[in-house]
Amino acid sequence: MPAERLSFPALGSSCHLFVRRGAAGRMLEGRAWVEAMHRRLTRFDPSSELSRLNADRGIWVEVSAELEALLHACLRAYELSGGLVNAAVLESMLAIGYTRPLAAGPTAAVLEAARPLPPLPEVLELRPGRARVSGGGIDLGGVAKGWLADRLCERIGGECLVNLGGDLFARGRWPVGLGRKTVLLEDMGAATSSTRARRWGDQHHLVDPRTGLPSDGDISEMSVVARNGFEAEVAAKTALLLGRERAPAWLAASCLAWSFS
Repeated sequence: MPAERLSFPALGSSCHLFVRRGAAGRMLEGRAWVEAMHRRLTRFDPSSELSRLNADRGIWVEVSAELEALLHACLRAYELSGGLVNAAVLESMLAIGYTRPLAAGPTAAVLEAARPLPPLPEVLELRPGRARVSGGGIDLGGVAKGWLADRLCERIGGECLVNLGGDLFARGRWPVGLGRKTVLLEDMGAATSSTRARRWGDQHHLVDPRTGLPSDGDISEMSVVARNGFEAEVAAKTALLLGRERAPAWLAASCLAWSFS
């Protein structure tokens, strides 16, 4: 059966929804949900839920069920990656000049302000319905798109493919371009992490938490297939930061397929 497609900008990326078997009516609802989550989770709008949480540092703040679940996912990502996917990256993002959407252009980098990131559990605490950020701040860019892709597939139902800026989940069987190959995904997630995109001058957006600076490793692009979009996104970033020597052994224990360059 031919698929229906909807494309739109959100989450600082290009997003694509594909459906088969009568789920087309839910695509517009899916787009509205992604756009609403973008407004809630962006760090570039001081009125967003995430920005308000970061602004109230050291104070327990009531959070929505969606933000609470995503913050739990951040702690899980930190654990799965051995600390290499660390949402406590806001201060480093500001230091490297990523202070606003790149469509508006970067601002001047202040690299001497960058520091190795603190352990996420020391920065982020959670209780049912509440969260507290201490010290630096939280940026959800390293986890949100894969997590949201998984959730959106649940909302749409049926045979669907959700691709949010290269982090995706497929329900049913779908051919997907990954790296330089086309792979057939069935109830799986995939993600690509790269230092080639979102660049300005000598800087790029993928920060190594061990230094607080953009990664300078020997992998520039990593594509991964995993059980879901969240795990694929975490794995792609972790493997890119581990580098060519260490990444294959780590990936073999946690992923279904991968390629890098």
